[in-house]
Parts: sequence; structure tokens; C-alpha cells
Amino acid sequence: MTTQAESVPKAASVTVVKAKRSLGARLVEGAGGGLLRIFLILVGLFWLVPTIGLLLASLRKPSDMSASGWWTVFSKPSQLTFESYQKLLENSDITSSLVNTVLITVPATLLVVAVGSFAAYAFAWMEFPGRDWWFLGVVGLLVVPVQVALIPIAELFGKIGLFGTVFGVILFHTGFGLPFAVFLLRNFFAEIPRELLEAARLDGAGELRLFTRVVMPLGGPAIASLAIFQFLWVWNDMLVALVFTKSGTQPITVALQTQVRQFGNNIDVLAPGAFISMVIPLAVFFAFQRQFVSGVMAGAVK
Repeated sequence: MTTQAESVPKAASVTVVKAKRSLGARLVEGAGGGLLRIFLILVGLFWLVPTIGLLLASLRKPSDMSASGWWTVFSKPSQLTFESYQKLLENSDITSSLVNTVLITVPATLLVVAVGSFAAYAFAWMEFPGRDWWFLGVVGLLVVPVQVALIPIAELFGKIGLFGTVFGVILFHTGFGLPFAVFLLRNFFAEIPRELLEAARLDGAGELRLFTRVVMPLGGPAIASLAIFQFLWVWNDMLVALVFTKSGTQPITVALQTQVRQFGNNIDVLAPGAFISMVIPLAVFFAFQRQFVSGVMAGAVK
């Protein structure tokens, strides 16, 4: 009689076959760690070469810049001087344009953040007729290009006396910045747990107090991200400024373009002016870098 153990066949030997990995996967695994980090640092340094070159060029005399490239300062450090920046501060067109840029950028950023936050809260947590349709209309405004509105709004500003004024440029940037602001903040505010808002309402908080004490602190990263985006867009804008500003209200971007057009070789003013125009938004970005990254990541993870 065959026993039960004899009836069970011997276990066949199992051969584990590893899946063949691609060359790219092996390279990524081998380069992970120190080698990849060194490569990224080199890429970052290469990306900063134009900025470093502009900085060094702004610290050289025009005669030195016409005779050799900016990299010669490493062998001749005596070329570095602050004469170009001193001359820049004596140029009334550049200094007034810097002031105009601040007067345009700061209010346009604050207005977009403030109005966009209130509107986003209303779309996220307040009930009113046609709320979803109104929000779809706001989202639809995102696809409207700026070029379409330049001539109609220029005619409107001319009739009401705002053409060529700083306030007119602020209104234009605010109007075109609000759709993105409402879309970004509404999606962020909608992720706030409803229980927090209901608890605050049970404690007697009204809508304004609920917005300022609960929603605004929780939405800080998204608001900071929006402020950085808006600040950079307005500060670096040239198209809108070319259309809606005059000689006394033009920002730094238009002033530098005018210097190139009028003087051509005015490099001793252009180089430091361009560097100042670039370094200020960079400083703003790095100052709010943590909030910017938190806002971007918060939109991707619930």
C-alpha cells in the first residue's frame, strides 16, 4: 500500500529568474548618492553663469568691458569698481523707474492676494446661487491672453483718464492676476477639513472671523506661493508697461529698453540696472522659498 508521503511528488527545484533591468535603471542606481549630487551642483553652477557674468560686468568700467570679457576679472581683480552703480544712482530715469516698479508691483500683488483670498473663500465654503457656474467662468478667464485686452482696455483707460498712470497699470495687472489667484486658492481652501470650520461656527465665529482666524493661517503656504508668482510676473512685465505707461511712469524694464534704444553703448548703466532688476525678485523668492515649496506640495498631497 502506497503511503501518503510516497504519493506526494518530490518538490521540483525552483529557479528564480530576475527581470533584466534597463541600462538607464542601472545607471540611476549606480549614480545615486554622491555622484548624482555632484552632477546637480555642477548643473546649478552652470545655470548661475549668466547671473555671475552680469554681476561682474556691472562692476567693471566700460573701457574694460569693451576690451575683454567679464571672466578676466579672475586674473585682474583690480578691474572691479562701484563706479557704474554710482553713475546708475545719478541717473534720474533709472532711479525713478525703480520707484515706479515698486509702486506698481507691491499694490498689484497685495490687491490680487487680498481680493483673490476673499473670492476663493466664498467659492469654497459659502453657498450662493450659481456658485459653480461663476467659478467655471473664472476658470475660463485663465485662457484669455493679455494681448486680446490691450487695445480695448487702453481705449477705456483713455476715456476715464487712467491711461499712462501707475494706477491704471495696477488695475490691469490686478484684473488679469485674479483668475489664477481665485483658482489656486479656492482649490487649496477646499481641502481644509470641514470639521474645523463647523467647530469655529459653533463657537460663535462669523464668516469674517472664520476667514481671518482659521482659513488664512491654514492657507498661508498657498497665499505665499500666489504672492511670489504675482510679484515675479508684475516685476518682470514689459508688454503691459510698454502700452500703458508714459515717460514718467515707466518701470525698470521699459527704462532699460529705452536706454538701449537711445544710447546703444550705455553699458555702464545697463549692466548694473539689469542686475538690480534681476536680484530683487530673486531675493523675494529666496525669502519666501519655504512657504513657496510648502504651497506647491500642499496642492499635490491631500
